Amino acid sequence: MTIEHQIKTAIRDVADFPKEGVVFKDITPLLADPHLSDAIGEALLEKVQAMQPDAIVAIESRGFLYGFMLANKLRIPFIPVRKKGKLPGETLEYTYDLEYGSATVEIHAGDIQPGWKVLVHDDLLATGGTAQAAAELIQMQGAHVVGFAFVVELSFLHGVKKIKPYSNTIVSLATY
Repeated sequence: MTIEHQIKTAIRDVADFPKEGVVFKDITPLLADPHLSDAIGEALLEKVQAMQPDAIVAIESRGFLYGFMLANKLRIPFIPVRKKGKLPGETLEYTYDLEYGSATVEIHAGDIQPGWKVLVHDDLLATGGTAQAAAELIQMQGAHVVGFAFVVELSFLHGVKKIKPYSNTIVSLATY
């Protein structure tokens, strides 16, 4: 059974969450299965290690789960991108548009070194706005995005269009 099939079999669809008409892809069943989580970590590692990233930037909060695992497997720094006001100390911020309104994310200033190749990771690629914001924060520090890695991609939302200008290397283990 492929990793994509294993992920799609385990993910739970939650209708009308967080709002009516949305079918939420719940990854918590993946986290409840240590063997599947290990297989996800190994599949991500296999797909990204050739990129030779200097660090992994992962997006709050579910991106932290496999992003931290992947950074440890690669023996490179894990750097969180969080919602505004969640990080102590000096931060850089980026505000982006959502379907209704806007959001702001932050990263610690100085956590990324100029010239680094940075991999952006999140659990799911939907519209691409948050991944794009993370890429902007990386570029603000003089580094560049070597690629993106997701457990799940909702291709019908066309998020790849927003992030492709930062890197053509986009990895997704399961695509809907």
